[in-house]
Amino acid sequence: MAEFKEISPNASGAAKLTNWFENRFPTAFAGYRDHMSEYYAPKNFNFWYFFGSLAMLVLVIQIVTGIFLVMHYKPDAAKAFESVEYIMRDVPWGWLVRYMHSTGASAFFIVVYLHMYRGLIYGSYRKPRELVWVFGCAIFLVLMAEAFMGYLLPWGQMSYWGAQVIVNLFSAIPFIGPDLALLIRGDYVVSDATLNRFFSFHVIAVPLVLLGLVAAHILALHDVGSNNPDGVEIKGAKALKDAKGKPLDGIPFHPYYTVHDIFGVAVFLMVFTAIIFFAPEAGGYFLEYNNFIPADPLKTPAHIAPVWYFTPYYSMLRAITTEMMYVLIACVLGAAAFGVLKSRLPSIGKAAVAVAAIVAIALMWGIDPKFWGVVTMGGAVIILFFLPWLDNSPVKSIRYRPGWHKWVYGVFVVDFLVLGYLGVQPVTDIGTRVSQIGTLFYFGFFLLMPWWSRLGEFKPVPERITFAAH
Repeated sequence: MAEFKEISPNASGAAKLTNWFENRFPTAFAGYRDHMSEYYAPKNFNFWYFFGSLAMLVLVIQIVTGIFLVMHYKPDAAKAFESVEYIMRDVPWGWLVRYMHSTGASAFFIVVYLHMYRGLIYGSYRKPRELVWVFGCAIFLVLMAEAFMGYLLPWGQMSYWGAQVIVNLFSAIPFIGPDLALLIRGDYVVSDATLNRFFSFHVIAVPLVLLGLVAAHILALHDVGSNNPDGVEIKGAKALKDAKGKPLDGIPFHPYYTVHDIFGVAVFLMVFTAIIFFAPEAGGYFLEYNNFIPADPLKTPAHIAPVWYFTPYYSMLRAITTEMMYVLIACVLGAAAFGVLKSRLPSIGKAAVAVAAIVAIALMWGIDPKFWGVVTMGGAVIILFFLPWLDNSPVKSIRYRPGWHKWVYGVFVVDFLVLGYLGVQPVTDIGTRVSQIGTLFYFGFFLLMPWWSRLGEFKPVPERITFAAH
């Protein structure tokens, strides 16, 4: 057992109480020092670094408001919609709790998308932070599952039919599809059994996984140290340190960045509360108007679309038509021809590429495009996990890359937004063509990254981070 630390009898009551706790729970105080007061972060963080802490804030908001909603919600197909109406109309401040939770769901994805984009432009997924990025992508994937399951719970028209459409997508998987869809629904259609299992996962199982991944994400980050806009390492053998071994370009996270993040939290909460009080439906994007109508299995809405944060992937799903399959087959043929004719692979490697291409084309030709739409939708998320090994740029940060790289990233963002917009619109011929082009660009951005990320004239990276007081 560790020896107790002594404290002066003349110390203040607060100091004595702190000493009493530290002697009996030293691990907590060591964790505070490791991850707050003695965790050195780069001193040139900018506004892009608000979004990690904001994601933590929204997670807390969702958990707290979710607890209060569960107190009054009934996971019963005959009572679920009425219980939500009861919360909105009769529970004291229930409308506020419900709107905080629904707005928080959209806010969660907004800050997570911005957080991921910051990692993309500053190379926060590069060595030695590959595992940090992988944990982050896993958080994003689990968050999508959590949001999808929670979306069914109000049991409105869009909740019901949206779940019906998405779950039915799994039936397109060859051989196991119908049984998998049946397992997810718990019935042959979306019903009370589906509502109960989605409620169980949304409230208990998925949040536990999410919290575990968040803890792993933060611990992995603090082990290797935070990245910065310059991409210059402040930890490790090559980093510049003072006589005490502290990074010269770092400052303690607490109190400097806790105060920094409090400012970001204040601005975020002003926007968040403005939406809650003045536009909680956000024009039908945060809460669809059809979801204020009770679920009716006999009446299909004119246009079924998922919530806005799923729509880029839904747009990619709808882009995969029979005509699009011919384009994808041509892409596979072109990639295989390049691998066989232009690459430096040995003969056996070239033969393997040719065989793999033949098998892939046979599968693409013989399986329903609906299945490949599901594969495309899932692949759009899964490909993010491989980003650390796709980027071959000699520098991390966009600051020191060729100027045209910024245009590539800019077009990527515009492409993602356009796909998101098309995902909430009814299907049209023009919309389908644009979404097909957008889908090709989305995957081309990542799959061609090993090539284009090396091109151009790169600027010299400074030995120390650049910083201007503000």
